[in-house]
Amino acid sequence: MANPRDILAEWMHAVNNGDLEALLGLYDEQAVLIPTFSNRLLNTPEKLREYFERLGNREDLSIALHEKTLIVQDVQNPVFSLSGIYNWRFAIDGELLNFEARFSYLMDVSKPRPILHHHSSQIPRMI
Repeated sequence: MANPRDILAEWMHAVNNGDLEALLGLYDEQAVLIPTFSNRLLNTPEKLREYFERLGNREDLSIALHEKTLIVQDVQNPVFSLSGIYNWRFAIDGELLNFEARFSYLMDVSKPRPILHHHSSQIPRMI
Protein backbone atom coordinates (compact mmCIF):
# COMPACT_ATOMS: atom_id res chain seq x y z
CA MET A 1 0.00 0.00 0.00
CA ALA A 2 1.32 3.44 -0.94
CA ASN A 3 2.04 6.26 1.48
CA PRO A 4 -0.05 9.44 0.86
CA ARG A 5 3.07 11.62 1.15
CA ASP A 6 4.76 9.52 -1.54
CA ILE A 7 1.75 9.95 -3.83
CA LEU A 8 1.94 13.73 -3.40
CA ALA A 9 5.68 13.57 -4.16
CA GLU A 10 4.91 11.53 -7.32
CA TRP A 11 2.31 14.11 -8.35
CA MET A 12 4.78 16.99 -7.90
CA HIS A 13 7.53 15.05 -9.70
CA ALA A 14 5.18 14.48 -12.67
CA VAL A 15 4.30 18.20 -12.81
CA ASN A 16 7.95 19.26 -12.57
CA ASN A 17 9.03 16.80 -15.27
CA GLY A 18 6.15 17.49 -17.63
CA ASP A 19 5.07 13.84 -17.42
CA LEU A 20 1.40 14.18 -18.31
CA GLU A 21 0.69 10.43 -18.41
CA ALA A 22 2.20 9.83 -14.96
CA LEU A 23 0.25 12.81 -13.60
CA LEU A 24 -3.08 11.68 -15.05
CA GLY A 25 -2.37 8.12 -13.94
CA LEU A 26 -2.66 9.24 -10.31
CA TYR A 27 -6.28 10.36 -10.70
CA ASP A 28 -9.13 7.89 -10.29
CA GLU A 29 -11.41 7.54 -13.33
CA GLN A 30 -14.16 9.34 -11.37
CA ALA A 31 -11.89 11.90 -9.69
CA VAL A 32 -12.97 15.50 -9.27
CA LEU A 33 -10.45 18.31 -9.69
CA ILE A 34 -11.21 21.86 -8.63
CA PRO A 35 -8.17 23.41 -10.31
CA THR A 36 -5.98 26.36 -9.39
CA PHE A 37 -6.14 28.11 -12.74
CA SER A 38 -9.68 27.46 -13.93
CA ASN A 39 -13.17 28.34 -12.76
CA ARG A 40 -14.58 24.96 -13.80
CA LEU A 41 -15.05 21.68 -11.94
CA LEU A 42 -13.29 18.90 -13.80
CA ASN A 43 -14.85 15.47 -13.38
CA THR A 44 -13.82 13.38 -16.37
CA PRO A 45 -10.44 12.07 -17.51
CA GLU A 46 -10.81 14.14 -20.69
CA LYS A 47 -11.36 17.38 -18.78
CA LEU A 48 -8.36 16.67 -16.52
CA ARG A 49 -6.19 15.92 -19.55
CA GLU A 50 -7.22 19.16 -21.28
CA TYR A 51 -6.50 21.22 -18.16
CA PHE A 52 -3.08 19.68 -17.47
CA GLU A 53 -2.09 19.87 -21.16
CA ARG A 54 -2.87 23.59 -21.16
CA LEU A 55 -1.08 24.15 -17.85
CA GLY A 56 1.87 22.00 -18.96
CA ASN A 57 2.45 24.30 -21.94
CA ARG A 58 3.42 27.13 -19.58
CA GLU A 59 7.05 28.15 -19.91
CA ASP A 60 9.26 27.14 -16.93
CA LEU A 61 6.39 25.40 -15.11
CA SER A 62 7.27 24.02 -11.68
CA ILE A 63 5.70 23.41 -8.29
CA ALA A 64 7.19 23.25 -4.80
CA LEU A 65 5.62 22.20 -1.54
CA HIS A 66 5.85 24.32 1.60
CA GLU A 67 6.80 21.26 3.68
CA LYS A 68 5.82 22.70 7.07
CA THR A 69 2.24 23.27 5.92
CA LEU A 70 1.52 19.66 4.95
CA ILE A 71 -1.18 18.00 7.06
CA VAL A 72 -1.96 14.31 6.49
CA GLN A 73 -5.10 12.93 8.11
CA ASP A 74 -6.09 9.28 8.27
CA VAL A 75 -9.79 9.51 7.38
CA GLN A 76 -10.28 5.76 7.51
CA ASN A 77 -7.30 3.80 6.28
CA PRO A 78 -6.79 3.39 3.31
CA VAL A 79 -8.44 6.80 2.72
CA PHE A 80 -6.36 9.87 3.60
CA SER A 81 -6.79 13.62 3.38
CA LEU A 82 -3.82 15.86 2.60
CA SER A 83 -3.85 19.65 2.94
CA GLY A 84 -1.24 22.33 2.68
CA ILE A 85 0.31 25.06 0.57
CA TYR A 86 2.37 24.76 -2.56
CA ASN A 87 3.88 27.30 -4.90
CA TRP A 88 3.33 27.22 -8.66
CA ARG A 89 5.89 28.98 -10.86
CA PHE A 90 5.78 29.70 -14.55
CA ALA A 91 6.63 32.47 -16.98
CA ILE A 92 4.11 34.89 -18.40
CA ASP A 93 5.39 37.18 -21.14
CA GLY A 94 8.94 36.19 -20.23
CA GLU A 95 8.58 37.01 -16.53
CA LEU A 96 8.79 34.16 -14.00
CA LEU A 97 5.86 34.50 -11.59
CA ASN A 98 4.89 32.70 -8.35
CA PHE A 99 1.37 31.65 -7.42
CA GLU A 100 0.90 30.37 -3.88
CA ALA A 101 -2.03 28.00 -3.59
CA ARG A 102 -3.68 26.01 -0.85
CA PHE A 103 -4.61 22.45 -1.68
CA SER A 104 -6.50 19.44 -0.44
CA TYR A 105 -6.54 15.87 -1.69
CA LEU A 106 -8.65 12.89 -0.81
CA MET A 107 -6.74 9.70 -1.63
CA ASP A 108 -7.46 6.00 -1.41
CA VAL A 109 -3.93 4.62 -1.18
CA SER A 110 -5.12 1.06 -1.86
CA LYS A 111 -6.07 2.01 -5.42
CA PRO A 112 -3.63 2.10 -8.36
CA ARG A 113 -5.07 5.56 -9.21
CA PRO A 114 -5.38 6.96 -5.68
CA ILE A 115 -6.49 10.59 -6.11
CA LEU A 116 -10.26 10.76 -5.68
CA HIS A 117 -10.64 14.51 -5.13
CA HIS A 118 -8.22 17.41 -5.50
CA HIS A 119 -8.94 21.07 -4.77
CA SER A 120 -6.38 23.81 -5.33
CA SER A 121 -6.96 27.55 -5.17
CA GLN A 122 -4.75 30.59 -5.13
CA ILE A 123 -4.37 32.09 -1.70
CA PRO A 124 -6.57 35.18 -1.54
CA ARG A 125 -5.34 38.49 -0.25
CA MET A 126 -6.30 39.28 3.32
CA ILE A 127 -8.92 41.98 3.82
